[in-house]
Amino acid sequence: MALTTRRRALTTFGAALAGTVALPATQAWAGGGHHGPRPLWRAHAHNDYEHPRPLFDALDHRFGSVEADIYLVGDQLLVAHDPVELDPNRTLESLYLDPLAALVKANHGAVYRGWRRPLQLLIDIKTEGSSTYLELDRHLRRYRHLFTTYAHGRVYPGPVTAVISGDRAARTPMEAQSVRRAFYDGRLADLGSSAPATFIPLISDNWTLNFSWLGAGPFPDAERQKLRDIIARAHTSGQTVRFWATPDTAGPARDALWGELFDAGVDYFNTDDLAGLEAFLDARRQS
Repeated sequence: MALTTRRRALTTFGAALAGTVALPATQAWAGGGHHGPRPLWRAHAHNDYEHPRPLFDALDHRFGSVEADIYLVGDQLLVAHDPVELDPNRTLESLYLDPLAALVKANHGAVYRGWRRPLQLLIDIKTEGSSTYLELDRHLRRYRHLFTTYAHGRVYPGPVTAVISGDRAARTPMEAQSVRRAFYDGRLADLGSSAPATFIPLISDNWTLNFSWLGAGPFPDAERQKLRDIIARAHTSGQTVRFWATPDTAGPARDALWGELFDAGVDYFNTDDLAGLEAFLDARRQS
């Protein structure tokens, strides 16, 4: 399926499950009118949960993708970067699933009112992948109609698309499912593999393991061509592309690297600097 066709298909379906979380009363992304401010679908909030208001800070900056690291502790999915930071009050439900369900209900079936493209929720598994994914699957099933669903060879878009990253052992139970509410985050080695975009819609990899350029000086021609070839191959397969470990300190080097990613057509910009990426993408769109 061509990338443009796949993107066109990513419209919401059904009504969202009612949530129980009270939402902030004055948020641009839940404003009145047919359309609120245009979301920045290419903006990915890396380690989103480390912001003062997980999820909501990213939405205030109109991000189209957020990332949560999870640990399986008993039957709970706790959100943290490192084990020493685990807090039983910071669960995947409390920080993401319940707020998203409430937001989708308030916005009549969409995360961003008037914009039917799904928000991407990248869930990075930090504990053993197979057992953690099976528990995660049980959690996702409680949120009927919230998540894009794969069922018997077809994809049924929802307001949120969950993509599973982290421990690679999650792949085995996922591939065995005929019905699932999540998709798999591939690596560059998965480009050209037999796994379709209905299983691996996203290709992510470490920038520094694949490119030497970090934004200072000219981008080597061979590396620029390599980047564009990667993106072209992924898009031909209906997949999107994200790199992590790109420079994330404000300055000319980061802007230069982001500029090359933008021009090459990368689908997601990975950052902890929400305001910085928002300003960059707005400036690029206006120009």
